[in-house]
Amino acid sequence: MLQLTGVGKTVGAQAHIADVTLSLERGSLNVLLGPTLAGKTSLMRLMAGLDKPTAGRITMDGADVTGLPVQKRNVAMVYQQFINYPAMTVYENIASPLRVAGKPKAEIEASVARAAKLMRLEPYLQRTPLNLSGGQQQRTALARALVKNADLVLLDEPLANLDYKLREELREELPRIFAASGAIFVYATTEPTEALLLGGNTAALSEGRITQFGRTTDVYRRPADLATARIFSDPPLNVLAMQATNGRLVSPLGLDLPASGLADGSYSIGVRPHHLRPGEAVGGTAGFTATVVVAEVTGSQTFVHADLGSTRIVALLPGIRRMERGDRIPLHFDPATMLVFDAGGRAAAPALARAA
Repeated sequence: MLQLTGVGKTVGAQAHIADVTLSLERGSLNVLLGPTLAGKTSLMRLMAGLDKPTAGRITMDGADVTGLPVQKRNVAMVYQQFINYPAMTVYENIASPLRVAGKPKAEIEASVARAAKLMRLEPYLQRTPLNLSGGQQQRTALARALVKNADLVLLDEPLANLDYKLREELREELPRIFAASGAIFVYATTEPTEALLLGGNTAALSEGRITQFGRTTDVYRRPADLATARIFSDPPLNVLAMQATNGRLVSPLGLDLPASGLADGSYSIGVRPHHLRPGEAVGGTAGFTATVVVAEVTGSQTFVHADLGSTRIVALLPGIRRMERGDRIPLHFDPATMLVFDAGGRAAAPALARAA
């Protein structure tokens, strides 16, 4: 188990990581999800021993490794920007950690063959990295990390440079490999969809802090606060100000929703773009009419950016829809799918399982 307790990293007057406490089990896949500059890479560097925390403690299987450098840890790391040995062939790049560990030739050959097959590198084993595409070079770096049999494998947006088809294949395959290895895997990404596809556990990061950690589907469906809900929504979460009065949630924009169990006061509701549907409210749904700013057609879906009063909202609607700037569009949603937050941004009512 990798245990971080109150871990922080301050550079000058700036806190890059603040009071992180996490427990990561062997054989687990753990996603670090957050926008650029949220602290994902900084946290991974602390886990690896590349940097030393300025506060807190890190243990691995009960042993304190807080100040232990990366050279003395059994860690593998793959960055978005691939790193390979330019003078070595693909075969030698993948085999290098096994040679350093003194593994027998037969074991090296078998391990390299398995990794090369998984990463679709078999035709390129005798090439050098400079004779590979960017995606092939990244696959080489991934294969080298997999054969190392490290206790901790850190993957910093490792699929970003791969083509779409291979990226989807590896997203499906990696969780199985992770579970079978017995290692602790930590996978950083900015994409909520990638976190959901990978499954496992997710730690949502905002400004160097963990806002929530748990099973990926639980964090997505039941965010503990507004910050987590925003992190786990792409396109951006629609947030509307509401007022609870006498068992109802109302807004100046015309929304009027049931609010049983909520004390009177100020709240926000979060509605994910794909939960908005075109048309007037019917059958217990809630609705409003917004003014189109721009509509973007992407294959079988249309992103609609619209203004609701002074609030910009985004709807992800099925099908190809032609709309012009200034058009009025009625939209509705099922209140069971909305997220409710109090004035401090904390979850005020649990989202139902349907809010997926």
